[in-house]
Amino acid sequence: MPEIVQRTMVRAPVAEVFDMSLDLDVERVAGKRYKVKAVEGAGRTSGRIELDEKVQWRLRLLGLRVTHTSHITALERPRRFVDEMESGAFRAFRHEHTYEPEGPAMTIMTDRMAWTSPYGLLGRVADLFFVRRTLRQLLADRNSEIVRRFS
Repeated sequence: MPEIVQRTMVRAPVAEVFDMSLDLDVERVAGKRYKVKAVEGAGRTSGRIELDEKVQWRLRLLGLRVTHTSHITALERPRRFVDEMESGAFRAFRHEHTYEPEGPAMTIMTDRMAWTSPYGLLGRVADLFFVRRTLRQLLADRNSEIVRRFS
């Protein structure tokens, strides 16, 4: 199962960074490159998502519309939350977000994404040439937007 681990320093208290990370509107602004937006169909479409809530995302990849429904399966404010794919393009997808204080006004935000692509060998080739790069870019755009909001 491929995995991405990314750490980001944010100049803000851990509780504020945690809450900002749960805000679906941050994701919408950060996802402009891929036209990411929360859409009607699974649950919440704006505001701060909570434990056991779902969100259906729509985005554009290579000109194709992709839908991904996430479910918040764990939430331990302000240290950790997990979203897992309920339906979408992957066989499995899990994103764990953790937050550690680094002094009173600095937070280390760690993202750990793991997924299984469909289609066996073809999926593994797509992981190498497309999927990993796209997921890294989506994550970098999101985290940059969070950092920008605290600048």
